Amino acid sequence: MDESTRKAAKRRASKRAVETVTDGDMVGLGSGSTAEHAIRLLGQKVADGLDIIGVPTSFQAREVATEVGIELTTLEETEGRLDVAIDGADQFAGSDLIKGGGAAHAREKIVDGAAEELVIVVDPTKRADVLDAAIPVEILPDARRTAADAIHDLDGEPILRRAERKSGPVVTDNGNLIFDCDFGEITDPAALASALSVLPGVVENGLCLDFADVVYLGTETGVERIEP
Repeated sequence: MDESTRKAAKRRASKRAVETVTDGDMVGLGSGSTAEHAIRLLGQKVADGLDIIGVPTSFQAREVATEVGIELTTLEETEGRLDVAIDGADQFAGSDLIKGGGAAHAREKIVDGAAEELVIVVDPTKRADVLDAAIPVEILPDARRTAADAIHDLDGEPILRRAERKSGPVVTDNGNLIFDCDFGEITDPAALASALSVLPGVVENGLCLDFADVVYLGTETGVERIEP
């Protein structure tokens, strides 16, 4: 699937996803290119009279939502409850996800986990029978060496994510660093998620297990609705 076809598939999936949002909803706003399509479509609906309040998962999501006129708040103000969240994924297998391609997975997991329904929007390149994509792991800067050694001990290959338009590494909205960790096929994602979460200096990993309630998979001709 070429890039233009992928973009069209993402737009189709996003269009279907925003149809799940109703008047008065508190909405989690995901990060990344696919979620951005959804935020912009929600902005159009707000301009047409839809009454919603959004909770962004990143600086990027906040910036786009503000640009398109979506009123924003925080989880603190919503008492930690949202009606729906719309987000993307780097890979999905059933209801299990790998997130963090945009280095926002720590906040995404908090916001997405607070939603009554998490709607995931993806293109066909994100679908897998078994998760095997690199897992983003957010770490405190001081833990760079020790966390890398510990991830090696778990049979992973951590690679520090480098910035594309600046010297040095990617820095998250939380002021931390990202390792992209290759574990090959992940046959026991729950065990791996637990092992990563207890490593000293690890803030969050990109394994989101049993997260997705609905997946809208954009295709070349339409949208497939998947209920894992």
